[in-house]
Amino acid sequence: MPKKETKNVPFRLDGVVPIIPTPFNEKQEVDWESLRALVDFACASGACAMCLPAYASEFYKLSEDERRRAISEAVKQASGRLPVIGQVNAFSAKQATDTARDAHRTGANAVAVSVPRLMPLAEHDLLRYFDQILSAIDIPLLVQDFNPGGPTVSLDFITRLHRAHPHFCYIKLEEPMMAAKIEAILQETSGELGVLEGWGGMYMLELIPAGICGVMPSLGAADILAMVFRLAKQDQKDRAFEAFRDVLPQIVFSLQNLELLHHAEKSLLAARGIIKESAVRDASLELNPHDRQHMLFLNSRVIAALDRLGLPRNPNTASATPAS
Repeated sequence: MPKKETKNVPFRLDGVVPIIPTPFNEKQEVDWESLRALVDFACASGACAMCLPAYASEFYKLSEDERRRAISEAVKQASGRLPVIGQVNAFSAKQATDTARDAHRTGANAVAVSVPRLMPLAEHDLLRYFDQILSAIDIPLLVQDFNPGGPTVSLDFITRLHRAHPHFCYIKLEEPMMAAKIEAILQETSGELGVLEGWGGMYMLELIPAGICGVMPSLGAADILAMVFRLAKQDQKDRAFEAFRDVLPQIVFSLQNLELLHHAEKSLLAARGIIKESAVRDASLELNPHDRQHMLFLNSRVIAALDRLGLPRNPNTASATPAS
């Protein structure tokens, strides 16, 4: 890949970038009114941007029209209050490019694409895939690598792609013990490529000192996690830990299974009064009663943490005060 001219990329991330879930009604149709309420909540949460439709948005259950409309609705509702990253996952480079262009036209500030992991591909094949996308767009790109079955993309892959396409600005990695990799990425790219942690923000406290520029968690506790991120960046480690301690068990529990995450996330958002329904589109899990009860208990601990930290349960409402 020949080196290309550096593009002007003013888009910057520094903090929490929650994934907006896709709300459904009891008929499993997208509830667009509730989606707009979720965008309002993201704007009020202290986040630095929002992203959709991603894995935590059940993107793989949405039609192409629903995915495109989700980005458009988020851009319209955010109305410049918060940057919107349109996630355009596709196993076809052409489809990802077409959707990225459409997201840009609707006003998305950046796009995100997951590394295509349906079939095993060598890194030279993945480089060709992203080279095609990046050669066709000039909007900032975030690459997500979610690879539960193996290692994420290598340092060589990341640096080669960034040198060829400087508008590849961010990478989201989801793996444990990656502080050394983060430091190496920052060194090899002279700090020009930002690294975000996924996996619910589980590892944020140990990775903020290593240099991550943000985390990309679910939306339900984004306001608490935004507080944790700010405190940790200010080196207030004890206060950051205190704010994080009641959220982490919920994150660990929900990430046992992606479909469990959808249930836990939507149940929490419904308990906070931000959405009415906690429906998850099939195919999904039917929760065991013991799992459901523990999920509700952990969600209640998150709500108790909101009250303890003086954060509103539902910042979208006029009263926005903790319930008694």
